[in-house]
Amino acid sequence: MSDQAQAEVKSMFKPEITFDDFAKVDLRVAKIVEAEPHPDADRLVKLQLDDGSGTPRQICAGIREHYEPADLVGKSIVIVANLAPRTIRGQESRGMLIAASDAEKGSEERSVVVMTPMSDIAPGSVVS
Repeated sequence: MSDQAQAEVKSMFKPEITFDDFAKVDLRVAKIVEAEPHPDADRLVKLQLDDGSGTPRQICAGIREHYEPADLVGKSIVIVANLAPRTIRGQESRGMLIAASDAEKGSEERSVVVMTPMSDIAPGSVVS
């Protein structure tokens, strides 16, 4: 592979991190208890989650173009549980769901798949 081709492939990926950096990310299973369109954003869904902590968790996810909120209720997903909270269009989001996409943001051909466990597992289970 030429140096230019290697550079192009490398530019597709985010910068390398250390294992210690990765170890800081707390990936957990959460069950979607409620889902509704975000009241102030066309592309967002507001999700209420059971993350196993006993305290409800709300996150906002940019998946509205790909999923009907009602179809998400009862599904288990993988979230980043220790992401600092932030307000997105007036709604608090305490975490981020993990999803995969096969194209760049904004592409009309883009598919988004929310990462889900292959088997039933309790909310709050650690993903490693």
